[in-house]
Amino acid sequence: MVVATEEQQYSSAFKTSTTGASMATSFDYGVECAPIGVTAKHALLLANIEKRLIMGLSDAINSLAKTPEEYLFCFMAPPQPGDSATHMHEVLLQAFCFEHDIYIIKVDSAEKLSRLLGSSSLQSCALIQKNWSPDHQTELLSKAEDQLVDYCEEHWDSPIKPTVRLPDK
Repeated sequence: MVVATEEQQYSSAFKTSTTGASMATSFDYGVECAPIGVTAKHALLLANIEKRLIMGLSDAINSLAKTPEEYLFCFMAPPQPGDSATHMHEVLLQAFCFEHDIYIIKVDSAEKLSRLLGSSSLQSCALIQKNWSPDHQTELLSKAEDQLVDYCEEHWDSPIKPTVRLPDK
């Protein structure tokens, strides 16, 4: 069972979990009419705050190999030009995610993804773990995650996934 959490809980998680005033106020307005890139940003930041985020291609592959059923989204940025080894890993990771019903969200830039997640090194991949109720019977979705699920469902059968443009800031 999947339950979307209340927007108020979503916003308050950012207010109580962040130390920077600018980060807290940027989530006060909700994500109901936000472009999909802003929605993706909100989902990534919330997962990072809640310690449900795995960053990096190697860490993502290792985590998925152990418990693929624990993950909801896989965000993937394009590899650096000429990096065929990373490209092959990403193609295999996409196939694995598709096989295990993990939503793949292609983003426009590894630089933006890395900056957004506060990584000092370039990250081309990020996984979001599922969030469970205290009794571990119900999967909980934030408003942003619920909207991303709807977006992914719209494009599930597309052979080529659209690229989500992450906000520059």
